[in-house]
Amino acid sequence: MRQRARYIDMAKCIACGLCAEKCPKKVPDEYNLGLAKRKAVYLDYAQAIPPKFAIDKETCLFFKKGGKCKACEKFCPTGAVDFSQVDEDKDIAVGAVILAAGFRPYDPTKYSAYHYANFPNVITGLEFERILAAAGPFSGHMVRPSDHKEPTRIAWLQCVGSRDLNHCDNSHCSAVCCMYAIKEAIIAKEHSKEPLDAAIFYMDIRTHGKEFEKYYWRARDEFGVRFIRSRIHTIDPVPGTDDVAIRYLMEDGTLKTEIFDMLILSNGFEVSPQVLELAKTLGVEVNANKFAETSSFTPVSTSRPGVYVCGAFQGPKDIPQSVMEASAAAAASSELLSPARFSLAKKKPVFEERDVSQEVPRIGVFVCHCGINIASVVDVEAVRDYAKTLPYVEHVENSLFACSQDTQGLIKERIREHKLNRVVVASCTPRTHEPTFQETIKEAGLNKYLFQMANIRDQGSWVHANVPAAATRRAKDQVRMAVATAALQPPLQEFDLPVTKAGLVIGGGAAGMEAAMGLAGQGYKVDLVEKKDFLGGHALKLNSTWNGEAVQPYVDDLIKRVNNHPQIEVRLNSEVTNVEGFVGNFKSTVTTQGRDSVVEHGTTIIAMGGHSFKPKEYLYKDNPRVLLSLEMDQALREKNPMITGAKCAAFIQCVGSREPERPYCSRVCCTHSVESALQLKEINPDMDVYVLYRDLRTYGLRENLYKEAREKGVIFIRYNLEDKPKVEQNAKGELTVTVRDHILGILVHLHPEVLTLASAIIVKDQEKLAQLYKVPLTNDGFFLEAHMKLRPVDFATDGVFVAGLAHYPKPMDESIAQAKAAVARASVVLAQDAIRAGGVVAQIDAAACSGCQACVGVCPFGAISYKEREDVCEVNQALCKGCGTCAANCPSECITLFGFSHKQIYTQVDEALAELEAMEEAAG
Repeated sequence: MRQRARYIDMAKCIACGLCAEKCPKKVPDEYNLGLAKRKAVYLDYAQAIPPKFAIDKETCLFFKKGGKCKACEKFCPTGAVDFSQVDEDKDIAVGAVILAAGFRPYDPTKYSAYHYANFPNVITGLEFERILAAAGPFSGHMVRPSDHKEPTRIAWLQCVGSRDLNHCDNSHCSAVCCMYAIKEAIIAKEHSKEPLDAAIFYMDIRTHGKEFEKYYWRARDEFGVRFIRSRIHTIDPVPGTDDVAIRYLMEDGTLKTEIFDMLILSNGFEVSPQVLELAKTLGVEVNANKFAETSSFTPVSTSRPGVYVCGAFQGPKDIPQSVMEASAAAAASSELLSPARFSLAKKKPVFEERDVSQEVPRIGVFVCHCGINIASVVDVEAVRDYAKTLPYVEHVENSLFACSQDTQGLIKERIREHKLNRVVVASCTPRTHEPTFQETIKEAGLNKYLFQMANIRDQGSWVHANVPAAATRRAKDQVRMAVATAALQPPLQEFDLPVTKAGLVIGGGAAGMEAAMGLAGQGYKVDLVEKKDFLGGHALKLNSTWNGEAVQPYVDDLIKRVNNHPQIEVRLNSEVTNVEGFVGNFKSTVTTQGRDSVVEHGTTIIAMGGHSFKPKEYLYKDNPRVLLSLEMDQALREKNPMITGAKCAAFIQCVGSREPERPYCSRVCCTHSVESALQLKEINPDMDVYVLYRDLRTYGLRENLYKEAREKGVIFIRYNLEDKPKVEQNAKGELTVTVRDHILGILVHLHPEVLTLASAIIVKDQEKLAQLYKVPLTNDGFFLEAHMKLRPVDFATDGVFVAGLAHYPKPMDESIAQAKAAVARASVVLAQDAIRAGGVVAQIDAAACSGCQACVGVCPFGAISYKEREDVCEVNQALCKGCGTCAANCPSECITLFGFSHKQIYTQVDEALAELEAMEEAAG
């Protein structure tokens, strides 16, 4: 492995920018993506967050002209510039390799008709992201590049460099462009000071992810984003301006021209030559679209054993799926390397905690600029100066990025220098950054709970962006309240709890069995609970995966391996009927045909699967020729004469999906129908096959199936929700499907001998399980993960994870990847000998408790029990998540939530009221 020299010492660099400012050499800036020039000294976003500077050897005058220049070295205040650094080759012994090489944005200069290289206001989606970014070329102000004026009309063109073999060799769909265009349109409308007309020109809107369809509806209905179904051929300049004119055909055939201030090209993904060279070096095969070749049954395993892949190099995908695959690749590596677990691990140092219980509070306040996220709205210097006046504050300081490594080190220095015993940081959200700051003060010898965070970004600058004076006043209030709370904050203690090194998997389908095999492969005992009397789930009803791999041999082999694995106990005809305990120490009651048994386990993976929606329309169940998708699979598998002898077949998409009752896309239906249509064409190439659809969502590499189907004569007819197809039958049971052709504008009458309905995927009987494990559900009934992007398989309840259709509809390869991801997350718990509990938890004063049990009923985690003999309630602090619901409901205030005591809350309220009263008095 070659580690390239940066020529700047990261430990010394404070990212002040003097080196770049004094550098005379300008080169194109890949991070500003053509919108600006950068110097040969540049911010390297790939090495540190926030970024540090590096020197580009290929353009630096020192290297190009034999030792001349060195302007950066002369002006660097910390002596960080180091031209003695050299590239270093390193040999690293590893047992597995994970390729997460990412993608390259398609270069739209090849689209000559779009004039990307010639018109300054024709930019790519990523360039527009940079314009909107606080650290971008225009400091987050939405202006167009040519004249820095704020646009009032912006258009997005979809599928630039995707689904196209004319301008490029990218037949695939890049899977993310529709969603990022919709997101950019919404953000642009929010950024714009004037009413903004946002129009998205598209072929198919592919919002196939979890909650994506609702986001699309929100953009259209709430924000007024216009969605125009049209593939744009050419754009023209508007003489005398930097505007662009778009000519397009409306769906009724009318030619229309619109003028826009800016044009955003939603460019897609492709694999870079460097990544292809890396794959060649490693002996990893790639497919026809140049992504890593994988199997649907081992979606993160490459063609070379021990080399795994995740993210965009595996295939085009969004962030949640990339994060799932990253965990799945980690699980596959862990399973391979489990015999050597911890053999090279280094233990984290233990820092001695300073006893501050008898000290007068000495508080340090650090006010963050967050680039310009905060500083462009809030007067951070005024907030800093105000903090100096507050009681117990001994030190105040501003920082550009409080979360940076530099500032973390600075905070530790200031704690020692000023003998601080509490720290307040006024910056962004504690949801993502509080653990970082807690760890920092812990390393400085303080109890990690002696920390408070004032969220002056999310609750200040972002929501009061147009009233900076009010935002600054609010930030002062927040800092004052945080300081008052910190002064009353005592050190809190945590304790260790042993971990039961076993897992429970609920659901015996493909995802559940893969999860069980993944845990067992790492040496953990697993109980696999299945409600039915057989394993396999819906995978038993599938013929093949989207890329043609036979499912039945895989399922048969997987069932055999699960049943024969010594670490897996299969419990058929079984249900979980009661759950006690907490992460690392669960006790679940499993009922098997009336017999109860208690299973002790450290983690739980819920993979209970989904079901096909049974529609009450289109003559389903009234005519034997009307089938659901899985029933069509069965008919194909059994070579049913009704299928093999048919001369005409039709498919209707979105049956029960993308409607007000179920406002989500079921993700798999379009691909499944196209697969079945191709199989019908294989049986009889002369068969007339029709697919009636709303948006054809063959995302990613599945687009190749759509292309193949069109080439083989499958006819696709689009319909809309307001004018759905009508299905009728005559006395002989012969079907007539009537649909309006969107091109001809007339009704078309089809006479299929078999009609397949692509019905929605739903979840059943999930509420009971959700209540038992205290995990939430979405409005659509699917299990709700802790964070869609950052924690896509975790629940807010620690130690419980989700995989498969119960999370959201997905194809088999994605279900398997998510199952392996859940294994990786569960293994983090099971690999430990003990877990930490305590800290911010509730405690009941037994002397003041009246035994009313109000707290028992409201606790969402089942952490409180009633002790009848003593007539008091008691908190199990290992189960308590510190939500505070019990303390808020207790009529006698005998419950204290550590870190949020009644006194702390009342003090915050008093501080807020005092400021309000002072403002009212000043106003007269």
